[in-house]
Amino acid sequence: METIVTSPTKEIRIGPNHPFVVIGERINPTGRKLLGKEMAAGNFDRVRIDALAQVEAGAHMLDVNAGIPMADEPAILAETIRIVQSLVDVPLAIDSSVVAALESGLKAYQGKPLVNSVTGEEDRLEAILPLVAEHGAAVIAITNDETGISHDPDVRIAVAKKIVERAESYGIPREDVLIDPLAMPVGAVPGAGATLFEIVRRIREELGVNLTCGASNISFGLPGRPSLNATFIAMAIASGMACAITNPLEESIMKAILGADALMGNDDNCQAWIAANKPKSTTGGVAGSGRRARRPRK
Repeated sequence: METIVTSPTKEIRIGPNHPFVVIGERINPTGRKLLGKEMAAGNFDRVRIDALAQVEAGAHMLDVNAGIPMADEPAILAETIRIVQSLVDVPLAIDSSVVAALESGLKAYQGKPLVNSVTGEEDRLEAILPLVAEHGAAVIAITNDETGISHDPDVRIAVAKKIVERAESYGIPREDVLIDPLAMPVGAVPGAGATLFEIVRRIREELGVNLTCGASNISFGLPGRPSLNATFIAMAIASGMACAITNPLEESIMKAILGADALMGNDDNCQAWIAANKPKSTTGGVAGSGRRARRPRK
């Protein structure tokens, strides 16, 4: 089963037999006060820089969030989407907890986006799934409901099943629902990583749908976050996860993803790995020739 999202010129396929899809996380004012202040004032220069940098670093999609307190989120989100789509050709994830903002973003978007997100709470299901169906979008389904976030894998899987079945009742095909099993901070929740890997494997087996997550959550509050995130994503890929929202500007994360793709057989003849690890040429020498550039004589 594969999930397809599109921009006007590009199609991305998410699934177990495809390379891992990186969704760039940086266009999000949460925890970035300066970015939020600029967006609220109508200054999108930093948004433009982040969009271009993430795609250049290898992001296949970008997450776009405009959750700024006391600001007109629907208008800002729509404008951000228009600006980002004018700069890059990758599909976007429209990220908001505000239904009006999601609606505004969906109207502004060109193509088939990914909506981030819906939970198992009844009011959220009734408000968001009709929007997703109306616009023919795909949606991220987060595995919590009115009872909160359970540490029991069985409960989270039951919430995932509920959302998938409810989405189908609205005419949203199963392949357009990506389950987020919730990456909890491993420093605060012992065993959070192992629990997530178990949920990923079981959802792939029991529901057959694709999975994603906000990968950076796993390392919250700990030092050395990029290295821990890279290890986490590689293990999540081995468990069956097909994409994640993460920071493509972190070289260790992107290398771990390329390595996992090669090891899982999702990189044909390891071409992506080879291309990323070609020796760099040096001044006066030829890359891969085994010769060293001679130092100029004094």
